[in-house]
Amino acid sequence: MNRSQPAATSADRTPRSCATLASDPFVAARADHWRRSTGDPPEWCAPRPNLLAELVEAEYRPDGGTDGPPTLASRRDVALARLRHRMRSANVPPPLECVRLLDGGALTGAAVFDAWPYAVRRHGPRSASAALEHGLRKARSPDSVRFLLDLAASSYLRPLPEAELLALSVGGNRGVRHAAWRLLAAHDRIHLLPARAEHREDTYERLLKGALLNAPLAGADAVALPPGILVAQSMLIGHLDRPGESLSGGLSVLLGSLGDALAQTGRVAGVVTVVTASRPELEADPVLLLRRTNGHWILRLPVDSPRQVRPEEMGSHREAMAWWAARLFGMLGRPIDVLHVRYADDGSLAVAEAARRAGLGLVFTATPDPHRQITERHDVPGAEPDSLRHDLHRVFLADRLIQRADRVLGIAAGDEESTGLRSYFPQLCDRPGEGPIRTTPEGIPPYRPPSNEVRRREQLLARIDVIALADPSRIPTVLLSVGRLHPVKQQDVLVRSWVDSGCYERSVLVLVGGSPPEDEDSVERSMRDRIGEAVASSPEARKRLLLLPALSNAEVRLLERSLADPARRIRARYVCPSAKEEFGLAVLEAMEAGLMVAGPKRGGVPHYLVDGTNGLLLDTSNSRALGEGLSRLLSIDDGEARVMARRAQNLARSTYSSTAMARTLADHYASVPREAGRGTGGHLRTLQSRTPVRS
Repeated sequence: MNRSQPAATSADRTPRSCATLASDPFVAARADHWRRSTGDPPEWCAPRPNLLAELVEAEYRPDGGTDGPPTLASRRDVALARLRHRMRSANVPPPLECVRLLDGGALTGAAVFDAWPYAVRRHGPRSASAALEHGLRKARSPDSVRFLLDLAASSYLRPLPEAELLALSVGGNRGVRHAAWRLLAAHDRIHLLPARAEHREDTYERLLKGALLNAPLAGADAVALPPGILVAQSMLIGHLDRPGESLSGGLSVLLGSLGDALAQTGRVAGVVTVVTASRPELEADPVLLLRRTNGHWILRLPVDSPRQVRPEEMGSHREAMAWWAARLFGMLGRPIDVLHVRYADDGSLAVAEAARRAGLGLVFTATPDPHRQITERHDVPGAEPDSLRHDLHRVFLADRLIQRADRVLGIAAGDEESTGLRSYFPQLCDRPGEGPIRTTPEGIPPYRPPSNEVRRREQLLARIDVIALADPSRIPTVLLSVGRLHPVKQQDVLVRSWVDSGCYERSVLVLVGGSPPEDEDSVERSMRDRIGEAVASSPEARKRLLLLPALSNAEVRLLERSLADPARRIRARYVCPSAKEEFGLAVLEAMEAGLMVAGPKRGGVPHYLVDGTNGLLLDTSNSRALGEGLSRLLSIDDGEARVMARRAQNLARSTYSSTAMARTLADHYASVPREAGRGTGGHLRTLQSRTPVRS
């Protein structure tokens, strides 16, 4: 398939039938855009003024919005919305307009970066180089200079004389300096840098210079693999082997075990899991390629950040991440065939751009978030405007990833229509030759006990039993919940509902997740504060609440197995209070361990958890409803709970394994075309000549 334009351009195309959630005006507006409707666009039902309605009209309506100036949207908002509209309509602005749009802030800059290759292709390198020179002469901030230099490097342009570029390459601003290095390297002029730096170089800068000079990648000679596909998968948020801490969640467990399992399938020769490494992490360990298991490597992508990079910060690192990923992909000694990305964020689009530059196939797992929450969250009085802007940005990023991808996958959760992908991504109806959306079952790794199994079990249970057995005449039920401390996981709502419903009188609540207090970030600290506030009015509840920092996956599963042991006199049940779970790997792990589980109605959990049959489904939309669900969970008698738990365990062990997921994904990866210039993986591969161009 050839999608060489930012969006489909065939005006007379008749899309296949596509289900639309007509009651949601945001979904209807997106459907109307891709249908090229000639009728009136859908009306927004909310009273004016309404920022969401104004931004959606500017982004999706053919005329760019209603008559007259917007009431709440700023000039920057409207300019960004119209840029996105042009990108979706294959009408990219010329290079000089792209450069001028950079004044619109970080979100606009991200859209400009995605538009830039198309603008260069359409208007030519001389026009693009002249636009960059104009922007550099008028740039008022180091960030603007860095961004313009990155645009030049990405398209092999030379907008400044060599002497000026060299002056920037030894200047005092770190970001500008690094961008100048990358631009010099794009023209094979990195050797012009002074042998001795005028500043003290840290590990990040030494690694960057080494990569610019094509220094060998330590450990790359060990990537000696049998015939088969070499797959890369990205996990750019959180730590792979520290689930439950900060931004690290179930995806870290999934991708760790999935990479191991993929490497053992007959069709996949090896797996490279791409993660990020901040400056402190690089100082602690400068090695970028680590062997995890036989056939599975960890490739650390350096990020010039003083801490673990958060999703909202990735836009400012986007070109550096794309550069690093493309360079490291080419230094492995064995070409990667397919890259699989799973999040709609700037980091994923950065490595997708690296895949284009390196000639890799691209697979993207799309989910209906944040699309399905846009109207619910933002079409209300007092909605946070910056949160809306960020959500609309993520929608745009997901659209760009779908446009670039050679294969789009969904998460297997019942039949295709139940996933809602074609409703939330109406452009999927227009992809020629795609057929049904391919889905993959999520899966959990086989249980492997920790090396100190007996001692660790005793330690974990002892902390719980001290609370549960405080009154031997009234032994409560243990409620276990595992997950990173984050608002979407709603541990604070769980605690509040547990207290307000009186369930604390019949149970002990054990929360596992979050960094140790001395290492917690601001989000975790805020969650702990809210949990503390929820029990502040009840000394008895405070005594029955146990907060444990994140445990390793092996320890979590050991604890779950121990609590599910029928020989224990204390019964235990698992509860997931998340606002929604896309799939809910932690729920599946509790099911596999033999615990009776309760999970949220929203998201993917209902596709394997049947209320009253193999567990309970909870309304987690508010504290009162969740409290009612907890009361119901505690009221299930032991015999019925054992039957539900046994059914859940059988399902988890027979259907949801990382091995089965690996086999399905291996088939998908093998179906991605690998010829030169394939699909969107190659649609810009020969876009720019490496010949330097100056106006």
